[in-house]
Amino acid sequence: MDRMVGTVSRGIRAPIIRQGDDLAAIVVDSVLTAAKSEGFEIRDRDVVAVTEAVVARAQGNYASVTQIAKDVKQKFGDDTVGVIFPILSRNRFAICLKGIAMGCKKMVLMLSYPSDEVGNHLIDLDLMDEKGVNPWTDVLTEQQYRDLFGYQPHYFTGVDYVEYYKNLIQEAGAEVEIIFANSPKAILNYTTSVLACDIHTRQRTKRILTKAGGQKVYTLDDIMTNSIDGSGYNNKYGLLGSNKATEETVKLFPIHCEEMVEQIHQSLLEKTGKNVEVMIYGDGAFKDPVGKIWELADPVVSPAYTAGLEGTPNEVKLKYLADNDFAQLSGEQLRTAIKEYIHQKDEKAASLKGTMVTQGTTPRRLTDLIGSLADLTSGSGDKGTPIIYIQGYFDNYTK
Repeated sequence: MDRMVGTVSRGIRAPIIRQGDDLAAIVVDSVLTAAKSEGFEIRDRDVVAVTEAVVARAQGNYASVTQIAKDVKQKFGDDTVGVIFPILSRNRFAICLKGIAMGCKKMVLMLSYPSDEVGNHLIDLDLMDEKGVNPWTDVLTEQQYRDLFGYQPHYFTGVDYVEYYKNLIQEAGAEVEIIFANSPKAILNYTTSVLACDIHTRQRTKRILTKAGGQKVYTLDDIMTNSIDGSGYNNKYGLLGSNKATEETVKLFPIHCEEMVEQIHQSLLEKTGKNVEVMIYGDGAFKDPVGKIWELADPVVSPAYTAGLEGTPNEVKLKYLADNDFAQLSGEQLRTAIKEYIHQKDEKAASLKGTMVTQGTTPRRLTDLIGSLADLTSGSGDKGTPIIYIQGYFDNYTK
């Protein structure tokens, strides 16, 4: 009988991970125990996905607000610092902002509007249009923003982030001025020392500011790239990808991830004889249709993965074949024809990019797709499944 189940994504429960734990051994043991308990077989090209949070926790990759402040102070001295384009998040940015503020005498906080980079809205779009505000050209002061829009709580959290960030900066000991603008160059009217806090557009922002006369221009991946007074660090991403750990510390994005995935891969190969792909994942890359929030607040979906996860899908659209190439067929004849088409595609192993038969397939990297599946499976709350085991992802209609 044909196998009737395609892709299966399982959340694997694991012990609570603490600093110093042998995470690779825990992952392998958890997967093998789950396979025995649930009666599934380890197969070639299955995928083990491990959330970045437990990797960083096992590494003890943390930094305090005091350590962040020291790094900021070393880079900016006593300059007024323009902190521009931060996302609006108590978990992702608030503690980072506290540390940054502790390293400044005065900060000019420049918020993008109507939303931040990942879709958290400060202003309702229809209200902005009603008020005649042009987000591409208009630079608003805090008072102008309040006069126009009043107090706008976030759709989901109920937090007024303008007030929240302002109070946080002042409590950290810095003077603060808040403006609203979408052109990076607007900050240069206030200071030439700038910390750009956008995630996916940071290199463009840095280039624009430097070309326009910025004197000290840094991005979040320039902060905490080395250990400060014994802190954790991330030499590639700095503060990008960090999360709140406590009111005084952040957990940084993990380091040495390549070594981790290779260790897990090799251990599973030795214990099962199967070539299981391994990846570390953070945020998925998808957008909420109601809150308009784009989930990806990490710099990448996956900071490390085994070689078999490189590339993009090379798939055909079944309904396109059924409605076009094989429109005259039905039943077993149609099934056989489509299977043969896919089989020949796999045999040739040639890229189908640009062909009509691929229209409607998802043109994204495998790691972004699988990482998003893993993130949705593990959730962000109390499921207790920091390891995801995915089977059948690379199957197709012929398998």
